[in-house]
Amino acid sequence: MNKALNQYQSLLWALELNGQGGISNDKVERLNPDAMTWLHLHCDGEDASELLYSLDAPEKVIEALLANETRPRTLAVQQGLVMFLRGINKNENAALEDMVSLRMWLHGNLIITARKRDKALMSALNVKRFLESGEGPHTPQWLACSLVEQITFIVSETVDSIEEIIEHFEAGITDYQRSIDRQHLGLVRRQASAIRRYLAPQREALEQFARSQGLLNEAQSHDVREHSDRITRYVEDLDLVRERALLLQEEIRSQIAEAQNMRMYVLSLVTAIFLPLSFLTGVFGMNVAGLPGTQSPSAFLYLTGTMGIIALLIFAFMLWRKWL
Repeated sequence: MNKALNQYQSLLWALELNGQGGISNDKVERLNPDAMTWLHLHCDGEDASELLYSLDAPEKVIEALLANETRPRTLAVQQGLVMFLRGINKNENAALEDMVSLRMWLHGNLIITARKRDKALMSALNVKRFLESGEGPHTPQWLACSLVEQITFIVSETVDSIEEIIEHFEAGITDYQRSIDRQHLGLVRRQASAIRRYLAPQREALEQFARSQGLLNEAQSHDVREHSDRITRYVEDLDLVRERALLLQEEIRSQIAEAQNMRMYVLSLVTAIFLPLSFLTGVFGMNVAGLPGTQSPSAFLYLTGTMGIIALLIFAFMLWRKWL
C-alpha cells in the first residue's frame, strides 16, 4: 500500500468494527487483515481505482465497483461476493425514482461499499450511525445484512407513501377538479414503475446473497430471505399501484367526458327551446313592408305572449319525453 487510506480523496470513511456493535477505530490508515473493516468510497472519484488496487482487490471486483451503470445482482468472486443494490434517493431535490446504486464487496473481514459522488445513500449513513452509537452490526456479514435491512426499510416507507397518495386520489375521485391533480397522478405512476424496475431484480440478487455458501450463517441467510420476501411484496404493491393509477386516470377521463356531454346536452335543450323563438324574432324583426301588427299598439304583447306559450309547450314536451 503506497499511502495511508485517509490520503485518498475517494474514501468517505474507513472503520474498524470492535465485534460488539461499535467502532474500535474510525480513522483507519492501514488495512489490518485480522481486523473487521468497513471502507466506504466514491466509485467515481479520481483516485478510486488507485485505492482499490492498493487494497489488492481482484480485477473483476475493481471493474464491478467502478462500473458506470449497474443493475441489482450478486456475483461470487474469489471466495468473496460482489453485490449491486438500489436504494431510494433521499437526497435534497432528488427524484425518488432516481434510485441510488450501492456496490458492495464482501470478502472475509473486509467489506467495501461504493456509491457515486453526488448520490449519498441514507441506508449507509444509518448503519454508520448505529455503529457510532454502539448498536450496530458485529461483523462485516451482519453489516451487509444491516445495509440490506436499511435499504428495504426505506423502500417500504416509500411504497407506503405512494399507496397513501393513491388512496387520497381515490377518496377525491368524485370531485376531480379540486381533489385530483392529474399531472401528480401521472408522476406517481411513473415513480412506481421506475422503482419497480429495480426492485424486481433486487429480489433475485438478495435470494442469491442468501444462498451464498461460506459467507453467511443460517441466521444471516434467514434474515436476508426475509428482506427478499418483503421486496417481493413491495413489487406486488407497486404493480397494484400502477393498476390503480390507470383505473383512476380512466375514471378521471370518464368524468371529464361525462361533464362535457352534460354541458352539451344542456346547451342542446336550451337551443331547442329558443330556436323557434329566435325564428319568430327574426321574422318580425325584418324591416320590410307588409309585416302584420306594425300599426297595432298591442301587437308586441300578442307576439311575446305567443312566444312564451311556444316555449312552455316545448318545455312540457321535453318533460313528457323525459329529456329533462
